[in-house]
Amino acid sequence: MIELVWLIPVFPFIGFLINGLFGRNFPEKVIGWIGALSVGASFVLTVGIFLQLLGMPPEARTVQKVVYTWMLSGDLNVPIAFLVDPLSIIMLLIVSGVGCLIHIYSIGYMHGELGFRRFFAYLNLFVFNMLILVSANNFLLMFVGWEGVGLCSYLLIGYYYEKQSAADAGKKAFVVNRVGDFGFLIGMFLIFVTFGSLNYTDVFAAASGKLEQGGLMVTMITLLLFVGATGKSAQIPLYTWLPDAMEGPTPVSALIHAATMVTAGVYMVARCSLLYAMAPVSITVVAVVGGATALFAATMGITQYDIKRVLAYSTISQLGYMFMACGVGAFASGIFHLMTHAFFKALLFLAAGSVMHAMSGELDMRKMGALKSKLPYTHGTYLFGTLAIAGIFPFAGFFSKDEILFYSLLRHPGFWILGAVAAIMTSFYMFRSLYMTFYGESHVDHETAHHVHESPPLMTGPLVILACLSLVGGLVGIPIFHGWHHFGDFVAPVFASAKNILDHGHAEHHSLALELVLMAVSLGIAFFGLFLARYMYVTKPSVSEKMVETFGPVHTLVYNKYWMDELYDVLFVNSIVKFSQLLWKYFDEAIIDGIVNGVASVTRNIGSGLRWLQTGLVKDYAFSVLLGVLAIIGYLVLK
Repeated sequence: MIELVWLIPVFPFIGFLINGLFGRNFPEKVIGWIGALSVGASFVLTVGIFLQLLGMPPEARTVQKVVYTWMLSGDLNVPIAFLVDPLSIIMLLIVSGVGCLIHIYSIGYMHGELGFRRFFAYLNLFVFNMLILVSANNFLLMFVGWEGVGLCSYLLIGYYYEKQSAADAGKKAFVVNRVGDFGFLIGMFLIFVTFGSLNYTDVFAAASGKLEQGGLMVTMITLLLFVGATGKSAQIPLYTWLPDAMEGPTPVSALIHAATMVTAGVYMVARCSLLYAMAPVSITVVAVVGGATALFAATMGITQYDIKRVLAYSTISQLGYMFMACGVGAFASGIFHLMTHAFFKALLFLAAGSVMHAMSGELDMRKMGALKSKLPYTHGTYLFGTLAIAGIFPFAGFFSKDEILFYSLLRHPGFWILGAVAAIMTSFYMFRSLYMTFYGESHVDHETAHHVHESPPLMTGPLVILACLSLVGGLVGIPIFHGWHHFGDFVAPVFASAKNILDHGHAEHHSLALELVLMAVSLGIAFFGLFLARYMYVTKPSVSEKMVETFGPVHTLVYNKYWMDELYDVLFVNSIVKFSQLLWKYFDEAIIDGIVNGVASVTRNIGSGLRWLQTGLVKDYAFSVLLGVLAIIGYLVLK
């Protein structure tokens, strides 16, 4: 069955072609189910390959399937080829599984939209490109998927293109990601110059011989690749596009934030774990940027009132956790958190979409409240997602987040402090969103209140499945019992070389007592955020209002996202626009247009000067012939 791995991305591409080319002749439900079933077929095949991989010895769980040679020029040999190993199969399961649930949810959520066919065509294309990205066996094919998800994010974020803010958000996502992708491209060029190949197997096998530990080349390659990751996975300084991506339909937000685009950077860093292990400076940069982003984004999540923007800043923060895990050498933990995050973040976004569906599109949590009884399924599933992301035992986020904090403490206490403070904030702002939306007094507009209703089964069904995954998904990674961390054991061979370098060849040994203490601390952090949010937004809501008044300037600063967008406008956007205007005025108009217009003017003047020769009168032409004859005779005589 592994031989059929190439079909995994093909199925959603077929769905894209069918809906894109012929969908105008189909009713809504047919379009929706073509999109959903095409991704579902990918998931079923992925599960089959996963089971086959499990039946193989750990050392044999790396299989490559070459479909055909794509580029062959000199030393450059790039095939269309797919890699099946524990890391890629986990990513394929996440993308196809969660992606399928989002497609099913979208059938109900997007009902009645004029662009229904266009939406599902784009959604299928998005999943196709992400599947290519995570299953490719070489950097160039990965980059094709990398750019493909960038294109699809532009199309889907700007889905409501007639709305100016949506169109601007799509362009912003596209441009910011191009900045990061420039770094990725240069890094990829350096890899080819160094190794003469872009194939993962060739590069990683030759790394120890071609690159010096901590040397300039490996540092440059890894830092440039990480520039690409900061753009795609919305890390400091290229994170500003992700909050604005909320302008797209809610299923798009769920797909981007949970299963596809933003996880690409984490996957790429994990895939290149050996290179990062050989570059101490780069791996430290990854940890620092990840930890700083986790804390920085969490502060902004505390002050937002738009329920989707709260979740957006939460995503940026959680991605920071994943990068911090990779930066401290815990690559398996980073991917473990990527998986659990896919479950509860998709759940939270889709539940937020269910709230919007019931509230006629309302996003402001200050205009909600007391929705628990009217939206029981939505409330219950949002609660599960909140418990998971906050790290409450036994929900999925508890295991993965605790593991990251544990390894962060081993690397440097500073990273643990960053992660712990961010964890308190995460618990607080997520329970804040839960209580403002579903508890307390109702602030729903009277007209809207009459129409509040639970979402249809097509929407609540995926919510229930994701809620179950958010509850039990972390049980594959129980850290304190030897042999129970099935997730870590499964992906361990992928990171074995990197781990050997980072551990200096010595196996790690940690006391059970230390792990238990840190688990208790993590749980205490989560409950502290829970009780603080409950006190401020349920027990005594006036406290939150007083806090805003007391810390007015600070609240304004954080609420306005530290004015980072405005700062970027001043430093980069406006200066580039002004420079472009100067080029247009003094280079385009004065030089380029001057040359073109000058050539035209000379041609016109020559034509005007010679125009008298073409009078149309026979006597003038006869006179011209006579003059020519006389000139010839004169020349011959004088000669």
